[in-house]
Amino acid sequence: MCNLYRMRRSNAEVGLWANAMAQGAPNYAEEVYPGYPGLVITSGEVRAMTWGFPLAMKSKRTGKPLKPKPINNAREDRLATPFWRDSFARRRCLIPVTAWAEAEGETGRMTRTWYSLPDEELFAVAGIWRATEEWGEAYSMVMVDGYAQMAEVHDRMPTILQRQDWDQWLNGKPSEAFELVRTCTLPLSIERTSEPWFKRRETP
Repeated sequence: MCNLYRMRRSNAEVGLWANAMAQGAPNYAEEVYPGYPGLVITSGEVRAMTWGFPLAMKSKRTGKPLKPKPINNAREDRLATPFWRDSFARRRCLIPVTAWAEAEGETGRMTRTWYSLPDEELFAVAGIWRATEEWGEAYSMVMVDGYAQMAEVHDRMPTILQRQDWDQWLNGKPSEAFELVRTCTLPLSIERTSEPWFKRRETP
């Protein structure tokens, strides 16, 4: 599952890329983590939202409420469950991504391996969103079975949408949108690094 991605374009640049209205200067970092803000495109606008739907948590010891957990990945085989169903049916979005990362290596020594599309500074990942009491508007990535190129690292990956499919994802009926929830067959660029998987997060 994806728990880290890069987005190396400004709000205005994303608007031009997606032919969407971009207003203001939203606060987000180049590296996006669960529970932190990122950009999405929906209803013809570029909007900043929190990455991950909040899941209410309680202390096992005291029973008192804890800080909600961001659920930032929506598996395709669970889109019809109550947690995701209404958002998939009514509120789909595009998530602009430069590359996403997966952890690779031994436990305690894991490093970041980045995946992207060759010669594409940005590509669109399928997303869904909803309004929340905890964090305002929040979004999640739709995940599918992993591509053969990344099988050694992870068995899941984001749903990559080609430009000709954007309108069907955003505006089609749920059944039409679900037709696009499939594993990407385009070649991937793979960048293995020595960056530790766990490191200090950038402050937007």
